Amino acid sequence: MEPVHTSRLEASADDVDSAVIEDNLKRHWVVRAPRNTAAGVRMDQEADLIEQLMSWLPFGLPQAEGTAPLPSGGRAVVHRKLPGHPIRPLELLHRPGLATAYGQAVAAIHDLPVRLVEEAGLPVYSAEEYRFRRLAEVDRAAATGQVPTRLLTRWEQAVEEVGAWRFVPCCVHGDLAGDNVLVEADKVTGIMEWSETRVADPADDLAWLAIGTTEPALDSVLAAYVAARREPPDASLRRRARLSGEFALARWLLHGVNTDDAAIIDDAIQMLADLDASVSDAPW
Repeated sequence: MEPVHTSRLEASADDVDSAVIEDNLKRHWVVRAPRNTAAGVRMDQEADLIEQLMSWLPFGLPQAEGTAPLPSGGRAVVHRKLPGHPIRPLELLHRPGLATAYGQAVAAIHDLPVRLVEEAGLPVYSAEEYRFRRLAEVDRAAATGQVPTRLLTRWEQAVEEVGAWRFVPCCVHGDLAGDNVLVEADKVTGIMEWSETRVADPADDLAWLAIGTTEPALDSVLAAYVAARREPPDASLRRRARLSGEFALARWLLHGVNTDDAAIIDDAIQMLADLDASVSDAPW
């Protein structure tokens, strides 16, 4: 391969540098390099997992085609750039075929054997353990003093409703935001960023949809998802998906606090205020 052009690629993680390389045969490659040891370990786990998933999933994955040692330790990973563009919420509303394909793609992830995640050394949670993790998130967010009281009350009621957390844990991608899902026409062509994969609540992979798109689009995706799953999902899946999307704002706030980043904190506070106004006194 002879590189002829490079461009920076926005990485989803703060501790990973990414770039796109075009070679002399007009092929495009993605190079990802960890900035620290923790990121390197996470990328190695991700690469091992993807090798196991290649024969199980009906869409493209960022399979490593080569590595290169870094002067500071660890290694950079190279994979082919997957075709397609990041999915946009409005596409799911106006293109029913894509909504169906998206629901089927999420179902394919959730129907993966959990042993694949276990063997990759990634986290495995029971439903009760995961509920307690959510409760701990609420407590940490409350400790910042920046979350509206009404929103905190809503979240506390949600995690204390034990019956809503009786789900069967499954393989979860963990970061199914729009940027990580690539589509072309009415097809999901690839899914990126598998470092957050775990055995946990399937609602997490529907969180982006639950807060980022319209009800009709969500209905279409969920209908395809339910039809494609080998086992029917629990009755509270949709409610927890919305809750997981709301919790993402709390995690953004905590990230700003932990990194002492005033811009992130201000951004999170504004989004939480907007959320508080939109949910009003509605039950979760």
